[in-house]
Amino acid sequence: MRSVVLTAGAVEYEDSGGDGPVLVFLTGIFVGATLWRHIVADLGADHRCIVLEVPLGAHRLPMNADADLSSPGLARLVADFLDALDLREVTLVGCDWGGAQLVAAHGLGTRLARLVLLPQESFENFPPGLPGRTLYRSSRIPGATFLALQTLRIRGLRRSPINFGLMSKRPVPDDVMDAWLRPSLTSGPIRRDLLRYLRTTRAGEYVEAASRLSGFDRPALVLWAPESTMMRPENGARLAEALPQGRLVEVPDSYTLMPEDQPELCAAQIREFVATT
Repeated sequence: MRSVVLTAGAVEYEDSGGDGPVLVFLTGIFVGATLWRHIVADLGADHRCIVLEVPLGAHRLPMNADADLSSPGLARLVADFLDALDLREVTLVGCDWGGAQLVAAHGLGTRLARLVLLPQESFENFPPGLPGRTLYRSSRIPGATFLALQTLRIRGLRRSPINFGLMSKRPVPDDVMDAWLRPSLTSGPIRRDLLRYLRTTRAGEYVEAASRLSGFDRPALVLWAPESTMMRPENGARLAEALPQGRLVEVPDSYTLMPEDQPELCAAQIREFVATT
């Protein structure tokens, strides 16, 4: 992976290169850049695919000690990243973490041409589901998040409902998930970054963001999972309605981590969306 130094610190990213339309993919909590491996393998032939490792627990480079790692702070980090690489006419794609909404809602997306939202935090659904609430509450008790993370060392427990069981219908390969979890399991500074995010992000931020999405008058595709219980099924339609040029496509047989559950369908929808807008 490459790296670039931003105001908040150095971040890593993958870049397929090429001269095609620019797609920037964002990672989520404990979810690394390889979430997008199948999508990039498909779209990389005719698009420039860039995956930013957002510092949400799967990142390997600790942020600066004074970095703002709240959700709005991370949205500014995404905007800084687009500036640092001088990326233009970007299609911003988010899954799990709702930061793509915040970039669009708070006027940070001047380099954006389009927005693609896969199942993610939205409206009142923060922290999302049982895994999100468990992690969020643990961050309020000193040492509790560290203890909760220890259950993820046991591969058999990762698919429990309080961990990744509600995230994907198909098990994430063990080697992929090992790499996602290793930074938070082995590095105190990485856990510090994660706790800073959990302790400074407010529950009402996505409600406020939704009320501002009407200002993002550019094409937007909402790919949602009607079977997901963690990211509420009805919120896909609500997001598409909040966006002036929003378009909803429901993807069957998938939970939150749609790039794991339905990579071919997901890539096909993104390719068609970019080509026709």
